[in-house]
Amino acid sequence: MSDILVVDDERDIRELICDILEDEGFSTRMAGTSDECMAELNAAAPGLMILDIWLKDSNMDGIDILKHVKRDNPDVPVVIISGHGNIEIAVAAIKQGAYDFIEKPFNIDQLMVVIRRAMETSRLRRENSALRRQDGKAAEMIGQGAAYKTLKSQLDKVTKSNGRVMLTGQAGAGKEVAARYIHGESNRADAAFVTVNSASISPDHMEEVLFGRESAERGVEQGLLEQAHGGVIYFDEVADMPLGTQSKILRVLVDQSFTRVGGTAKVRVDLRVISSTTRDLEAEIAAGNFREELYHRLNVVPIDVPGLEDRREDIPLLARSFIQQFNAEQGLPLRDLGEDAEAMLQTMSWPGNVRQLKNVIERVLILGDGTGPIEARDLPGQSESGGDMQEDIALSAGLTTLPLREARELFERHYLMAQINRFGGNISRTASFVGMERSALHRKLKSLGVVTTNKAGARVAQVEEG
Repeated sequence: MSDILVVDDERDIRELICDILEDEGFSTRMAGTSDECMAELNAAAPGLMILDIWLKDSNMDGIDILKHVKRDNPDVPVVIISGHGNIEIAVAAIKQGAYDFIEKPFNIDQLMVVIRRAMETSRLRRENSALRRQDGKAAEMIGQGAAYKTLKSQLDKVTKSNGRVMLTGQAGAGKEVAARYIHGESNRADAAFVTVNSASISPDHMEEVLFGRESAERGVEQGLLEQAHGGVIYFDEVADMPLGTQSKILRVLVDQSFTRVGGTAKVRVDLRVISSTTRDLEAEIAAGNFREELYHRLNVVPIDVPGLEDRREDIPLLARSFIQQFNAEQGLPLRDLGEDAEAMLQTMSWPGNVRQLKNVIERVLILGDGTGPIEARDLPGQSESGGDMQEDIALSAGLTTLPLREARELFERHYLMAQINRFGGNISRTASFVGMERSALHRKLKSLGVVTTNKAGARVAQVEEG
């Protein structure tokens, strides 16, 4: 964007500035009154504005126009010029968001230096916004199991709306990936996706981070809400937001506007809000830690993101995806998964969910030898004794205290439950893998008190209650 709008009530000055700018390769537009200026702004936002403070025969002066520009087009840099300059006017202009202030009569070289710096700043901001948009599109949903399909179906239903979404689930389950998927498939995909890490921001600085700040020394500093204008703001771990900030966020959701810290002018924003939490927000409300009205504003569409324990069918797909990702990003070996490693990954405990699985795969690729398939013994905790895996099965202290019949029953129960969950509740596949007839497996499960039930859209095995 090299289009510059020159606003000055003196025709000779605005024409002179435009001639100089066009000689330097910029395209220009001119306005002599506030009405002409507003018409040009409404037609198309310029790449930069040169704005005179005093405009004869106009309804608004330069400061009024500046406020309007910074409210509706905050990324447009504005250079203020004035023939009646003083420190108070300069401070007022900078406080309202002007890039710089130049007093008439000005030096042309000085003006060009300021313009080039302002245009470069604007370019960098656009590039940063573009990078944020690319980052938002990068999220890829991976899976094929029943729980994954249920989740994706729910996400697809909300992508084209502007409804607020509350994502719940365990830490590491992939809530941010789900939020980025909604953004990437929505009508706002070309706008910013801005994350607010509520747990990592100091409560003392939360409002400055969110709403931005205005000061005479540093001018206008945009907050995360302003940076997300037109796109998506994602409140990660929203339960960690201070109570005082919660009430102000509630006001933003109602009014779609806010005031920067230290400022007085209202800043309007167009935002879609997605939130996530690992906590029970209704319990937090009962404990006085979360505002009930904010909860109802955010929880328009609640979606539960299942943990990895409910997505065991997807573990091989996720693991192979991480292998390809680490190969592309870090140059780590492009290894396949052996059958024994695949089975081990599907039966391991994953309290850290997808994030833990990703860390395990990275560790194996960094510490592993060779480029052959990853084997079960390569996985953490599987190779301490260095022997053959079938000879290295250690008995738990609980099993060793039981009679053989009870120990065998306990082992069979846990083994078969792990295999059923590994295959997403599919009894036929489980029977084939463990080497039993399907009818025999059903009888065995009944004798062990194991039943399957629906959880997060998938069939999972559990011990029958009662």
